[in-house]
Amino acid sequence: MAIHSTNYYGYDKKTLEDCSELINSTNCKNVEILNVWFFAVNVLCFIFATLDLFSVNQSEIHLYAIYAAVAAFFIAACKFVTKRKESTLSVTILAVANIFAWMVYSIQISVDQPYMAATLFMVMMVVLAFSFIATMLRAILALGTCTVIFLYSSYSVKTASIATQDLYNAIIFMTLSIGLHFAFQRSRVQQFVTLQKNIQIQRELEIQSSFDALTSLLNRGRFFSLAGNILNKPHNEYMAICLLDLDEFKQINDKLGHQMGDKAIQIAGQTIIDTLEIDMSKKWAFQDKVMTEEICFPGRLGGDEFIVFVRHKKNREEVTEVLQKMMQALNSVEVGELHGIHASFGVTEITPEDNDIDVAYKRADEALYESKRAGKNQIRFMDVSE
Repeated sequence: MAIHSTNYYGYDKKTLEDCSELINSTNCKNVEILNVWFFAVNVLCFIFATLDLFSVNQSEIHLYAIYAAVAAFFIAACKFVTKRKESTLSVTILAVANIFAWMVYSIQISVDQPYMAATLFMVMMVVLAFSFIATMLRAILALGTCTVIFLYSSYSVKTASIATQDLYNAIIFMTLSIGLHFAFQRSRVQQFVTLQKNIQIQRELEIQSSFDALTSLLNRGRFFSLAGNILNKPHNEYMAICLLDLDEFKQINDKLGHQMGDKAIQIAGQTIIDTLEIDMSKKWAFQDKVMTEEICFPGRLGGDEFIVFVRHKKNREEVTEVLQKMMQALNSVEVGELHGIHASFGVTEITPEDNDIDVAYKRADEALYESKRAGKNQIRFMDVSE
């Protein structure tokens, strides 16, 4: 059990998985930072070798150019992975490839200086131990593999005394790197866990302040805030607002009880969500999604009254088609003694001149009144000119 915990820096696998987004972001950021430095170093070495300055080895000028290009590739790859929000596997492959490139570079430097004990490899082991979070087993495997390759190259080209010195340094620095990796990454994971808890608390507060507990729809205040933000911006897309009020709701409460009344409201809310094909799995990000992806969004005004902001439709016919589908789904409800939920719909289209949600709401309310007056359980539109 202790070994299993040590592998995850004193935590468990699920804890690390819960922090995977933060871990991936950190690993990507570190790859980018390290390779910016790596790129700068090789560009400077290339320039110094070209100008024959500071005794930089001119015979390695092609290697400086190659490694600078490799660093540039990793920087671009980091930006691509970050933008696409790729999976943990993609980030892991990127980090492992980066470690491999750095090790090859440091071993190449060591081989090109066979008369000296290696120093860059030792430094890079410590730097990489600080940089990437995986698991202790993977870290030990990576450091151990790189050390074995390094020692093999050292004993292949260096004298026994210098190679022995490399062996001694490698053992000391690998042990140091493993210890530092555990201590530093444990502290970092602890920060991630704390941050993750704070994020979860913020998300829960966002959900509580924005969504109706019974139906999972936006509450009245948040709906009008979002709708107002949309109408305050220039808008040329086709949009509409629909008010939906359950018919004879008082009779449901009186005959079947308030519990069945709450159930009817809950079913109506879920029916609206299903008909509009809205993904409500990440409620904390729903408002940003509304603003960026221009999706429909529903709200509960209170009691048995709902409101829907309809988008991504071309005309009145398409809006009517969606609302008819919604009405039919409500009419088909069969729960216990509840045989169908009837509702009246009042709709108004949004014009480019509409910049006040209250004005549009008033038109939809008038359309709802007409729907009720005409016999209920039907859809009525109110034109701007009416």
